[in-house]
Amino acid sequence: MQPGGATLSPIRIVLFVIAVAGLAGGLIAPYAGFAALQSWIWGLAAGAVLAVLLYEIVTSLLKGEVGLDIVAGLSISVALAFGETLAAGVVALMYAGGQLLEDYAANRARADMKALLARVPKTALRYIDGHLEEVAIDTVRPGDRLLIRQGDIVPVDGRVSHGRALLDMAALTGESVPVKVMHGQEVQSGARSLDTAFDMLAARPAAESTYAGIVRLVQAAQAAKAPMVRLADRYALVFLVVTVALAGGTWLVTGDRIRMLAVLVSATPCPLILAVPVAIISGMGKAARRGLLMKGGPVLETMARGVNLVIDKTGTLTKGRAELSGIIPAAHWQPEEMLRLAASLEQASAHVTAASIVAAAQTRGLALSYPQDVHETAGEGLEGIVDGHRIIVGGHDFVARRLGLSALPRPEREPGTALAALAVSGRLAGHLLLADAVRPETPLALERLRQAGIQRIVLASGDAQSVVDRVGEGLGLDLLRGALKPEEKVAIVAAEHKSGITLMVGDGVNDAPALAVADVGISMGATGSAAATESADAVLLVDDLTRLAEGLSAARRARAIAVQSVLAGLGLSFAAMLAAAFGYITVVEGALLQEAIDVAVILNALRALR
Repeated sequence: MQPGGATLSPIRIVLFVIAVAGLAGGLIAPYAGFAALQSWIWGLAAGAVLAVLLYEIVTSLLKGEVGLDIVAGLSISVALAFGETLAAGVVALMYAGGQLLEDYAANRARADMKALLARVPKTALRYIDGHLEEVAIDTVRPGDRLLIRQGDIVPVDGRVSHGRALLDMAALTGESVPVKVMHGQEVQSGARSLDTAFDMLAARPAAESTYAGIVRLVQAAQAAKAPMVRLADRYALVFLVVTVALAGGTWLVTGDRIRMLAVLVSATPCPLILAVPVAIISGMGKAARRGLLMKGGPVLETMARGVNLVIDKTGTLTKGRAELSGIIPAAHWQPEEMLRLAASLEQASAHVTAASIVAAAQTRGLALSYPQDVHETAGEGLEGIVDGHRIIVGGHDFVARRLGLSALPRPEREPGTALAALAVSGRLAGHLLLADAVRPETPLALERLRQAGIQRIVLASGDAQSVVDRVGEGLGLDLLRGALKPEEKVAIVAAEHKSGITLMVGDGVNDAPALAVADVGISMGATGSAAATESADAVLLVDDLTRLAEGLSAARRARAIAVQSVLAGLGLSFAAMLAAAFGYITVVEGALLQEAIDVAVILNALRALR
């Protein structure tokens, strides 16, 4: 019994109908005057199921796979050979019904991942020479202007170029609250438009967009086999040998071939070959709903045993971008007016720092003016006219040069805080303080990671040690390491591995080597660096560490349920076989008991979805 495909198999449905019809027909035959045909009806139905079963067994063996369907095949074959056609019919019905139940369980477990794949858009509406044309998304190139209608899935990553967007991001982040995206802001592929149509400029080809990367992860996850599943395959062969030996031994000792048959039909390998993959896939689906996408079952199984966590600072514990943290005005200047003038000028810049200053002003409800005659020096600053004043905003040295000074006074600031000087009409107006702030959810996320089983958390960053100490203050971390080169991060991960399974979380290019070395590397955010995402074993689709804690809890629960299902299921199966060997269970009762164990194990494995 291998996990089913995307839908219920037509062949399995037909086999189930044949088995039901055969068993029912045989029971009715005596009352319809065809008592002599009763055994034939049961035998023909069982034989049809056996023929398909033998074909699947041979196919598996040719692939080098020893399937435990051999047990079911032996049970039906021996029952038919001994003339126990009713028992053969019952086993055939149990097998065919188990196959349908298996398909349902596997489909239910994979539902969340299949939902991601089902959303993949195939076409896009592109403006060509002033008119719209529907094109394959593979032909979309950076700079193309696209129309996104209400209800459409955004086909590629880009920016809103006209109008505004209201997006459903649930498939990407698990968040049910719609997100409003304004002109010039980024839009991720895979989001669904909920409001009026808007135009966007494509930022990258479809194959390189966020959603395409997610789809590749899902496909890899579906193809991969968890270590527990591979271990179950090895145990399955042992189970087969033990079953045959116990059945043969019963026949040799008792000389009762019917009792031997009862042992065979009581054997159910379902806990090994179905409970583990169903529980693992269920856990992966639940983690995907919360925004943690794993590349395969091995990732979940390993993550579930993780005890150490090495974590980068920028973009993980902190927001990954500088935000306004304070204003230091010069004499006679009001902080709000300083911010208003600086933000008005910064509207003309695409720099991330400029966006932070503008956002801070908008948050305070300041009325921004339109800048004129703006000149920007890349990486240093910009100057222009705002409300008739010559405004200069930028780095300390840049503003000093524009004012014709050798230097400007530098106010004291905390480690890791950047200064942006502001000059108005040829005089220094003051300084804006910018810092990469700790995410507000970080303390709660770290607490939940501890609750999820992480015993040791290490902060490893390339930033200065003083900055790392400031960020780590009060977070209860076990070790703070700063000023690290990529190879030194690798060394830290390797050192932590000596004491247990180690997870690593990062989002930058410099994190890629450490992510690759960790037992499980986790890239923070779907928009993180390509190198980090490729090196990682899992991707956190939303920049929120609490989702990692939720995904880790789902992984631990799924693995625990898998182990529980195997131990309980095999224990019940061996008990049933022993009872049959001592004559306490008949052939038909053994078949029914086998199916009851199958159903119980599958339902228990599906608990991982809750």
